[in-house]
Amino acid sequence: MARGQLAFRRSGTGTAVETAFAESPLRFLTPRNHGTAAWAYTSTLGGGLVDGDRLELDVSVGPGARAFVASQGPTRVFRSARGATSTTIARVEADGALMLFPDPTACFGGARYSQTTEVRISPGSSLALWEVLSAGRERWGFTRCETTLRVLPFLDERWLLDPEHGPLVERMGRFGAIGTLLLVGPLFAGLALATRERVDAGPAHRGAPLVESASPLRDGALVVRAAAPSVQQLVQRFRDHLAVLPSVLGDNPWRLDASVAA
Repeated sequence: MARGQLAFRRSGTGTAVETAFAESPLRFLTPRNHGTAAWAYTSTLGGGLVDGDRLELDVSVGPGARAFVASQGPTRVFRSARGATSTTIARVEADGALMLFPDPTACFGGARYSQTTEVRISPGSSLALWEVLSAGRERWGFTRCETTLRVLPFLDERWLLDPEHGPLVERMGRFGAIGTLLLVGPLFAGLALATRERVDAGPAHRGAPLVESASPLRDGALVVRAAAPSVQQLVQRFRDHLAVLPSVLGDNPWRLDASVAA
């Protein structure tokens, strides 16, 4: 079991990292940037999750604070009998904003993995997040993968991919990555509207390389679900939807990232 805690608070016109505590093999990087938001990157020693690993991350964003949380690289889950689990619980206080963009998860052949992300948001707070699952090197060769995304009262969903329900390679077809993009709150209201219009303007056709749907939620929130032949294509599409994010942050966290690892 490895636990981590990140806490962000408003400091003047910007945001400061108040707490950054991590137990091995979890660790954090908190680089400086030119904007008013605070950034934090998570990583794990050893290159991935092995049998029995359990990660728990607690994120707290104080009133009026803005936090960008990502990962230093993809989450790799190796073959295991008992499986590995990862849980992220986040809280965003009034007028705060959390941007949660971990790199894709890739499950190797024979892997078992369970992931839960739960975000509790206060009135007036905002949230932007994505979750992306890659087919991995063995192309959907894992034993079981389940993910739960809960942001009440906006979204509560669970994905389960298990070969017992049918061969995954056949079921997933040409797609090598699937993902969800969620936009909630006043800070991302305009972005949610523009994203919905962009997705609706490009209806899917048979054999399209990338397919996506945009579903409006309560209070102007939006969820986008997408599938693409490669993880690079899917992440790039989500970044295209988030093209205004650097102006929100005051800096571009992806300016030096030319590629996305599978």
